[in-house]
Amino acid sequence: MISGAIERTAPSIAPVRMIRHNAEQAWMIGGKKIMDKSASRRRFLQDMTALGAASGVSAALSATSASAEQSLTVAQAQSASPSAQNTRDLPRVQLMIGPGTLPSVGKDRMDLLRYRLSGNPRLTGEQMLETLPEIAKVARVEVDKGNPYGQGSYDDLRKLALRAEEVLRSPEVDGLVYVQGTNTIEETSYFLSLTVHSDKPIVVTGAQRPFNALSSDAQMNLLDAVRLACAPASRGKGAVVAFNGEINAARDVSKTNTYHLQTFRTRDLGLLGYIDPDKVEYYRTPHRRHTVNSEFSLTGVQTMPYVDVAYIHTGTRAGLANAMVGLGAKGIVIASVGAGAPNGLDKELEDIIKKGSAVVVQSSRVGEGRIVRGNNWYESGMVVADNLSPQKAALLLTLALTKTSKVDEIQRMFDEY
Repeated sequence: MISGAIERTAPSIAPVRMIRHNAEQAWMIGGKKIMDKSASRRRFLQDMTALGAASGVSAALSATSASAEQSLTVAQAQSASPSAQNTRDLPRVQLMIGPGTLPSVGKDRMDLLRYRLSGNPRLTGEQMLETLPEIAKVARVEVDKGNPYGQGSYDDLRKLALRAEEVLRSPEVDGLVYVQGTNTIEETSYFLSLTVHSDKPIVVTGAQRPFNALSSDAQMNLLDAVRLACAPASRGKGAVVAFNGEINAARDVSKTNTYHLQTFRTRDLGLLGYIDPDKVEYYRTPHRRHTVNSEFSLTGVQTMPYVDVAYIHTGTRAGLANAMVGLGAKGIVIASVGAGAPNGLDKELEDIIKKGSAVVVQSSRVGEGRIVRGNNWYESGMVVADNLSPQKAALLLTLALTKTSKVDEIQRMFDEY
């Protein structure tokens, strides 16, 4: 159980009292109560079932009101927590939540595009756990009191990492799950892997479809993330991303599709393992420095140094890098074409390096392969990003700048992380 297997039982929230309207009408009736913290457990489960958020199926279409009430009692008993002794033996997982799709509620089950504007508040951690009693069979989950966490800046990441490290220092916590929007999961997970000094599992997940959508991935991703945080094999792996039944390392993973579920991939390096129905299985281990072996500490850091990314394309105009310096950038990452070409920025980058106005890191927009020293466009005093994406190179650079502005020392960090 602790290693990640799912206990196969009958659906524990299946038969509930039918709301005699279609799903959209049911939302209009129950919509306000579903988000009301004082709503009863029964009312919440009824409304969520009407929306199709819990399982996507209403299982009481032919039941009478009386028999459905009796079934609800049985379902509640099935979904109750394990015995006190068994519960004490389960791993303890902290659930932290940011903005994003997974806890979102669309206006109906086919609201897959504009759910951010549905007018329905996102589900809380407690409400999501209420609809997934399977989680209580594998872990004791504590919803973090600081939810939701911001996600819009490096400073937001700094605050998140400090809280994550505080949580994981507690002997009462065995692992952490962080739920956020998929757009920047790869950045958040890498930042946590660089700054949280714990060998306990750190699992980041999200969803491509809102919680109440038809065929939503939200429920399974959340369950899988908790299972992964409970798996002993997850210790010492650094932060990992759990998505669509797959495990990817924070440093290497990228979002590769805007809407499809098979979006998080590690391109040419490959995934770490699987989260399958029988167990969690790892096949490889990250070797770059992370978590307990990281030299980066956010203690005493009040603000993160400003780093920007210059995306190179055919029409890039000279002056872009100088404009970034003018805005206060202490570091510039070049998302170059090919193996390092900065197009029209070469002369101003050379000048910025000579003056020491900012640290310049050479990366590539290609998505696979390394940027190496001594390439055709390499200038003395540049830092090369190896195979880090531009956005991850920017994260590592802003952390490096909290310690030093010496190029050789920063290059060492890019070689090791």
